[in-house]
Amino acid sequence: MRLCNILRDRNLLEDARDITVEEQVAILLLTIGHNERNRAVQNTFQHSGQTISKYVSLVLRAICILGKDYVRRPNDEMMPAHIRHSKRFFPYFENCLGAIDGTHIPAWVPASDQARFRNRKGFVSQNVMAVVGLDTRFHYVLAGWEGSATDSRVLYNALDHETDPFVVPEGKFYLADGGYPNIVGLLTPYRGHRYHMSEFNTRGARSPRTEEELFNHRHSSLRNTVERTFGMLKGRFPILKMQVQYPFQKQAQIVLATCVLHNFIIEHNPNAEQFDDEDAPSTDNFVLSEPEIASQTHQRGSNNALRAAISSQMFTDYQLNRQRR
Repeated sequence: MRLCNILRDRNLLEDARDITVEEQVAILLLTIGHNERNRAVQNTFQHSGQTISKYVSLVLRAICILGKDYVRRPNDEMMPAHIRHSKRFFPYFENCLGAIDGTHIPAWVPASDQARFRNRKGFVSQNVMAVVGLDTRFHYVLAGWEGSATDSRVLYNALDHETDPFVVPEGKFYLADGGYPNIVGLLTPYRGHRYHMSEFNTRGARSPRTEEELFNHRHSSLRNTVERTFGMLKGRFPILKMQVQYPFQKQAQIVLATCVLHNFIIEHNPNAEQFDDEDAPSTDNFVLSEPEIASQTHQRGSNNALRAAISSQMFTDYQLNRQRR
């Protein structure tokens, strides 16, 4: 009801002669929250298929517009409590705002476009780039790229976007995996060393022995928030797990709208049940080649010096703490 009031007060939706704003929003929520088809929604609300389709589109558009207020960076001066209260992460990651990653959402496209949208795992998808805070809120979302696009390509499109660019404040950074370059504004793990949590947490796995491994371990532990957020999002909105036969532009809008609603829920009802999707596939992408890294760091500047300083201080403190035990 709060969402309906906000949409009505901002003139994003209005009551029609035979259908209120509340019913319009309920139609969309049933569609994306339960992945209901048009015919099932017709039976529930006793409206024609044309009416259902009309209001799904109208409410999607309204919620995407509302996203300007709900999908955004928080106060950049506020250090996340998850870092501030942890000796493992503070002060090394004190300027970290969150994590960035891509996830593949199943897509429905004409046969003539399927080659472009087929990803490395063999299914047709759109590649969605998401920037997530450590409180599991979305800071930025870019949807609509074909599944064959690399994460780094989507990132550069976001950085250079004409109308809604992804901006990282000076002196701050987001954590990213090996599918991204270690450029200014991002901090990636060391290549050639263990950096997945599974490599450290499996039974019999040895503790980090070098500063690179220690950095990668803590980096991966902190960056895991983005994968948990994707799991929560897909658990709340099962439509993101399936191919839906909508025009592709509407499929991209659905992704954006679900991210807006996810943030809306956290802001207005932080104690709401969290839907973790335990079966969600890993979002890890392939590692960039050396020529790609050289080219991209030349354009945007390298963050290698910052990473080296953090890992060196972290490993020194780690060794001192072990000696005191």
